[in-house]
Amino acid sequence: MDTNLELMAFAAVSNLAAAGLTVATAESCTGGLIAAAITGVPGASAVLRYGWVTYCNEAKERELGVPPAVLEEHTAVSEPVVAAMAQGAMRQSGADVAVAVSGNAGPTAAEGEPPVGTVCIALARRGAPRPVHTETLQLAGLPRNEIRNRVATKVLHMLASL
Repeated sequence: MDTNLELMAFAAVSNLAAAGLTVATAESCTGGLIAAAITGVPGASAVLRYGWVTYCNEAKERELGVPPAVLEEHTAVSEPVVAAMAQGAMRQSGADVAVAVSGNAGPTAAEGEPPVGTVCIALARRGAPRPVHTETLQLAGLPRNEIRNRVATKVLHMLASL
């Protein structure tokens, strides 16, 4: 595993545990990389509640409650979809915080989908003034696994900063 990813996972687990917070993950293009990094840290069981890999739209709908209309209107690689994924993961797991990722890591983009390197991320936090933070990353030109590693590292940094 990438050293930066490991360091961010350690920081995320340490800070979440110190704050008494639990987390759930909902991942598409990262394929469980975020949850795997978290579980690689001793003491992760104190913070990680659930992890979903919802690679297809059907899983996003069935497992996380993403409304089909949101997927149809915005596509899976969109801020509204990752916001719904994060909120669904938080609701389903009972965690204090949830993160969600959906993107196109390549090698090609389907017609009507955002270009390769486009990744949307969300962080939902129960009781926060702004309950969901979303953003879109543009990582065009990077190899598939580099996109996945950078996104996972970014999400873990967000968790470490809570």
